[in-house]
Amino acid sequence: MVLLKTWVVAVAVAASCFGAEDYFPPPDANGGWRTLTDATKIRKTAGIDTSRLDQAFEYASRTSQHGGLLVVRHGYLVYERYYGKGNRDANPAMASVGKAYASIACGIMLREKHEKIPLGLDQEVFNEQYLPEALPLSDPSKATIKLGHLLAMSSGMTDGGQGFQKGEVRPAKPGPRDPSLSQDQSALRGPMWCGPGEGYSYSSQSTHVASIVLRHLVGMELQQYLDEKLAKPMGWGRWGYATGGKLEHTPGGGNIAVRSTDALRFGYLLLHGGRWGKQQLVPADYIVHCSRPSPYNPHSPFSLQFEVNQDGHVAGAPRDTWFKSGAGGFGIVVIPSLDMVIYKMAGADTNYDPAFTRMPMLYKYDGSRDGWKAPVHTQFSDGPVGVDDGLRRLIEMTVAAVIP
Repeated sequence: MVLLKTWVVAVAVAASCFGAEDYFPPPDANGGWRTLTDATKIRKTAGIDTSRLDQAFEYASRTSQHGGLLVVRHGYLVYERYYGKGNRDANPAMASVGKAYASIACGIMLREKHEKIPLGLDQEVFNEQYLPEALPLSDPSKATIKLGHLLAMSSGMTDGGQGFQKGEVRPAKPGPRDPSLSQDQSALRGPMWCGPGEGYSYSSQSTHVASIVLRHLVGMELQQYLDEKLAKPMGWGRWGYATGGKLEHTPGGGNIAVRSTDALRFGYLLLHGGRWGKQQLVPADYIVHCSRPSPYNPHSPFSLQFEVNQDGHVAGAPRDTWFKSGAGGFGIVVIPSLDMVIYKMAGADTNYDPAFTRMPMLYKYDGSRDGWKAPVHTQFSDGPVGVDDGLRRLIEMTVAAVIP
């Protein structure tokens, strides 16, 4: 409760200082974000040196084939540039950034369906009430997996070969998978590498299981729920999920396909503690939990599908920075102390392919990034910039554009 009050006070103070407390952008069809384009006005009103953002953009353009950089400060869209297939009208598959949307949907569900899941994040879910299709359990230890474990990547389930226990790297080799399993069953029967709560290992299957719980409790697909609870109230434009038409259910583990200015709206919602105008779309206490280290994951700076910086591992960013990255270089970033939201659009040809996104390209691409290859990142390694390293460095460069 004290943490929640501290958060609410901080948001209110920031809003009163910057005059953004009553500003929420209308849909793009109705005018969209208020913008500043003149460098002098941006410096005076938003306290941003745009030449520094140009440097950040140039760096971003070296980390992915296609993409862009958008920055909102004090409620003004102060920077919006794209390269390759990046475009305001693009709907690229945003990979694991979609996990952040699944988490926020779960936060809304916990408020609306409290009577059905009274223990909230502490509820054990691998049972007849919440996941009947998971029975009999593929591993008896799954019986004690809580919803909070699923959302904090500490369920014990794993997709890959690495885990963390209290910050120490541990092998987390997945067992064999049955390729004949359905989308849901593949997630529900994912292998365990440790007991629930005993370690952190990044798992898309874990997040999809959380979306199955949501689907049962709200009686609709995750995409439909997000459309009702966020997209329509906030005025998103065209959006969906990139599935190639092959998946039976909304993939909780990722690949939401949202326009860039609506990705900013999502970040702006988080910046304002889940409030949009006069509506509290997401419970404020859930937003607090997302933005801080989670008791469900004492092993890594990863909360409810968001990376958090309270330990200062992103050295050039404020400690209250929180963000979600996605394969291909995508990232949505929230920095309350700077009243700032950043969206890093990224990806390769596949992320923009209409056959995958199921949405036609509404703009002309000039072919400028055909055959693009990532340059070698020689300072730290002999390979290209990693997804998470690239986003973290971009955060630092964007923060450096703030004028003291």
